[in-house]
Amino acid sequence: MYDKTFKRTLDLILALALAIPLGVVGIIVAILIKLDNKGAIFFKQERVGKNGKVFKIYKFRTMIENAMNVGSGLSTFEGDPRVTKVGSLLRKTSLDEIPQLINVIKGEMSFVGPRPPVPYHPKKYEDYSNKDKKRFTVRPGITGYAQVKGRNSLTWAERFVFDNEYVDSQNLWLDIKIVFLTFHKIIKSENIHGPSRRKKK
Repeated sequence: MYDKTFKRTLDLILALALAIPLGVVGIIVAILIKLDNKGAIFFKQERVGKNGKVFKIYKFRTMIENAMNVGSGLSTFEGDPRVTKVGSLLRKTSLDEIPQLINVIKGEMSFVGPRPPVPYHPKKYEDYSNKDKKRFTVRPGITGYAQVKGRNSLTWAERFVFDNEYVDSQNLWLDIKIVFLTFHKIIKSENIHGPSRRKKK
């Protein structure tokens, strides 16, 4: 009931309220992207959403054009030369996620929920086990339980465990806690890169 009614209403109200202030920030970000590197302002990519439905996610572009076909593909690492100067700042502050307000307004995403994977990685939707498909029974989120538990430092198997825990216990107070923990992670710039190629201390 929380996910189907109250949460969707709250998402829509919050997204519309943030549209103007974040829109102003977005204009500044768009200008910086254009000044820093040639190419599109926005990055659009197919992702798997609720009940396996594929949709296009919107983000500010943080990498060079055609980056998915260069180097390590989907994976990024500290010092990745494909990430632009402005893109590095956007990733650290998560400002590249601002355009996902559009996805929230369209009903494709929520502010809090499991992050949506691409259709072919780590598996195709039909290849997930019934247990793993549980995390697709709710709208994907801009941030989520797995993000505050480890973000990109987690393996996909670990992310799915946290995502399913979220589905089983989601409620307003948990969502509020996740939002606050997300800001804490952003301020500390934690777990931005994957585990395999993160720079050792």
